[in-house]
Amino acid sequence: MSEWLYRLLQTLFSLLPIQKKKIFFLSYYGSQYGCNPKYLSEYIVNNHKDWQVVWGFVHPDNYQIRGIRKVRYLSWRFFYELCTSQVFVTNYRMPLFFQKRAGQLYVQTWHSSLRLKMIEKDAEQTLPPHYVEMAKTDSKRTDLLLSGCQYSTEIFKRSFWYNGPIVPTGTPREDLLFHEEGRESIKRRLNVSEDCQLVLYAPTFRKDNSLRYYDIDFRKLVQTLEETCGGQWKVLLRLHPHLRDFSKELCKEACVIDATAYDDIQELLKVADLVISDYSSLIFDFALTKRPCLLYVPDLEEYTKKDRQLYFDVEQLPFPICLTNEQLLYQIADFNEEQYKQDIEGFLESIGSFETGHASEIVFNQIISYLKK
Repeated sequence: MSEWLYRLLQTLFSLLPIQKKKIFFLSYYGSQYGCNPKYLSEYIVNNHKDWQVVWGFVHPDNYQIRGIRKVRYLSWRFFYELCTSQVFVTNYRMPLFFQKRAGQLYVQTWHSSLRLKMIEKDAEQTLPPHYVEMAKTDSKRTDLLLSGCQYSTEIFKRSFWYNGPIVPTGTPREDLLFHEEGRESIKRRLNVSEDCQLVLYAPTFRKDNSLRYYDIDFRKLVQTLEETCGGQWKVLLRLHPHLRDFSKELCKEACVIDATAYDDIQELLKVADLVISDYSSLIFDFALTKRPCLLYVPDLEEYTKKDRQLYFDVEQLPFPICLTNEQLLYQIADFNEEQYKQDIEGFLESIGSFETGHASEIVFNQIISYLKK
């Protein structure tokens, strides 16, 4: 269908009354059941059964989820449910053809609690003009924008083309990381034994989609971990969705599990005993667990000059920096857990973290308060 037809469907369905206590969720344009929309949705399903919960998916048949109603992304039923919902929640910019009705509440959760790479207006010169137009329009339609820390609030005020309420709720997807229960079931889905320890390698993508900087020697990595920490270790490889078709090229060792297609990165963070990343915002998510996180950044100088400017000096973050495989193995063998935890706690205090493990409940209460106005 074309955009004019999308607009027509919205115009027609907007003649119908808005249904109170109906909430519509979308995550990354219907490509997944994950991120902040998932955890807010699950809280509502489990605690407020008088609400109708609807999700849009590109492939709805791929999901069997208790307590929700599914519709195919951009189908006529999608627009019916969207136009008649009292609340709409997403974690990304909505297309230009999206029309918010008077009387609807649009909640923008965004897709990170804090980010390393500059975003939106702060990175405007690197963004396509069409995206900038879409982002500006989307911000005008947004009623509530969630923030995970004071540092993020300041970024949003400056860069989000948005003048509405920025609510210090914490981030729904982080709630999962505050609780230990559920790790065993995630490991079963990954076909990993409960006593196996996991290192999650989750780098972000480069502009040219090159794999040349993902050159970790996984066999030596696992050997060093087993010698240093004991027990059995495996690597979970989670490439950025842009690189999903290339993950097999890096999974040639028996100790590596390809988790790139795994829908929910938060579940991988929950079961990870160690994370290795680079410039991805997930390092700030994982910091909440206080478990070890290392940055493998062989292209540090090149990346910061050519790819995307950063909000933080990487060398000032609480995560050990590794430019080579040798440095990576050394940092693991010489890791000071006590000092690391002190550094993490100091960092979370410095950014003014709002995370408590109860963000979904707080966000829902904010929604109720807004609807009562």
